[in-house]
Amino acid sequence: MSIQKIAVIGAGTMGRGIAYSAASAGLSVIVQDVSDSSLNESKNYLKKQFNRAVRKELLTQEVADERLNSLQFTSEIRDAAEGRDLVIEAVLEVMELKTSIFKQLDELTPDHAILATNTSTMSPTEIAAQTSRPERCLALHFFNPVPKMKLIEVICGLETSEETIEKAMNFGEAIGKECVRISEFPGFAVSRMNCLIGNEAMNMVMEGVGSPEDIDKAMKLGLNHPMGPLELADLVGLDTRLRNMQYLYETLGEKYRPCPILTKYVNAGRLGRKSGKGFYTYV
Repeated sequence: MSIQKIAVIGAGTMGRGIAYSAASAGLSVIVQDVSDSSLNESKNYLKKQFNRAVRKELLTQEVADERLNSLQFTSEIRDAAEGRDLVIEAVLEVMELKTSIFKQLDELTPDHAILATNTSTMSPTEIAAQTSRPERCLALHFFNPVPKMKLIEVICGLETSEETIEKAMNFGEAIGKECVRISEFPGFAVSRMNCLIGNEAMNMVMEGVGSPEDIDKAMKLGLNHPMGPLELADLVGLDTRLRNMQYLYETLGEKYRPCPILTKYVNAGRLGRKSGKGFYTYV
C-alpha cells in the first residue's frame, strides 16, 4: 500500500513546510495543532506558497487551487490521525512531548500507519518504544525551509522494518526529495556536523575573533556554504538550537557543550528571526 494520506502534527515552521511539500505533490494532507493562531498562520503560509508556485509556473492556478482547498486543518489529534497512512510529528524538540504524542497516535491511527518524528537529534528508537508498533516508526528529518531543501534524512530505529524504510523512501521521492538512509546515533549526520560548526562560530563571536557578518561571510565565500552558520542558527531558532546542543552534550559529550553566548541570548529572549533579534537584528 503506497502512502496517500498524510497527517502533520504541529503547524509551526517545519510542520507547515512539510504539509506544503506533500500537498503540492497531490497527497491528501491534514494539519493538526493545539493552537488556533498557529493553524491560521499555517493557512496563510500555505496560500502564499501555492501562489508562489503559480507565479514560478510550477503549478497551474487550477491545480494550485485544488490542492490548497484539499488541505484540512484541525485542533484535534483524533481527527488528524483517522485513516492516515503516514503521520509526521513536527513539534518542539522535547522528548516528553514527542513520546506523549506517539502514545496517542499509536492508539488513534490505523494499524498499517507509519509514525514518523521530524526530530533533528533525538532517538526514534526511544520514541518508538512508547508504541505497540516500533517496526513502523522512524525519523524523517526534513530541513528548513522545507519547500526549498531537497534532503530528507531517513533515520532507522532499532526495530524499524525494511518495509517501513522502503515506504518512507518512496514517500520522499513522491514529494520531490532526495533521501539518505542513516542508522540512528545522536544528531544523525547533518545535525551532528552542523551543530558543531554553528557552536564554534558562536564561540568565535564570543572570543572576538570576528563579527557575525564576517564569520558568516568567511564560511560562505571560503567554504561555499549557501548560508553562514550564524544566519542559519537565527533561522532555525536559537532556542531550538540550544535544545539540540543540550541533547548532544548529554549524549555525545564535552565537545557539544553549548556556547555560553547561545544560552545568554536565549535567556534574553533573543531567539533569532522569530523574535526579531538573534545574532542579527530583523526588521
